[in-house]
Amino acid sequence: MTPATRREVLGLYRKILQIAKNWQSASGQREETMREKEYIRNEARTLFRKNKSVTDPKLIKQCIEECEARIEIGLHYNIPYPRPIHLPPMGLAHKQGRTLRHQEKLRKLSKPIYLKSHDEVS
Repeated sequence: MTPATRREVLGLYRKILQIAKNWQSASGQREETMREKEYIRNEARTLFRKNKSVTDPKLIKQCIEECEARIEIGLHYNIPYPRPIHLPPMGLAHKQGRTLRHQEKLRKLSKPIYLKSHDEVS
């Protein structure tokens, strides 16, 4: 990892911790705010530790992009949790035959980039 990339990654980690520190839940309830703050810190800690041994520059760039996307989406929607797939529960499956396999394939194809690491951790 180059020094510039290392600074960028550490900057993202600090940014996430700062967001967690200043986080306010959408409901405004103290208990929910504390749960969400803890979730943000734990999710960041888990993912950053999991990826600390990554050395491939393309994979590092992909992880950085995913991190930035999750930060932006979380701040925009004021939801710390990854937003799920944007499909109705059984909206695109055919009614006959391979219903479930076809639906699963469509769900996998519809996942945004920021959910890649979430699947691996959850």
